[in-house]
Amino acid sequence: MIAAMSSSSVIGYIVPLAVAVFIIAAWWTVFTKAGQPGWGAIIPIYNVYLMCKVGGKPGWWVILFFIPLLNIVMAFVVMIGIAKNFGKGAGFGVGIVFLQVIFVPILGFGSATYQKSLI
Repeated sequence: MIAAMSSSSVIGYIVPLAVAVFIIAAWWTVFTKAGQPGWGAIIPIYNVYLMCKVGGKPGWWVILFFIPLLNIVMAFVVMIGIAKNFGKGAGFGVGIVFLQVIFVPILGFGSATYQKSLI
């Protein structure tokens, strides 16, 4: 019984770690497609700065992500900007906010190309 508990706890650590690595790899490719350094996906705060840049927003908007409740609004605005710059709609941007594990890999590993739009 102890062996069964330890193997399930190992799986409980490995699965979330694998999902996190997958999402980081997806953001890495999104940043690379947008002409930004892909390694920025693994640096906290800097990755939010890169998301703002890819979304067509000024870099100083990172500060707004530190304000409670406003950060939620900013996440939607920036992700919708990213979606539009990759030729997707606002609904896709909302999808990035709620289901990052599905929508970011579509941008990163799919055929979507970065086309900086004037939002």
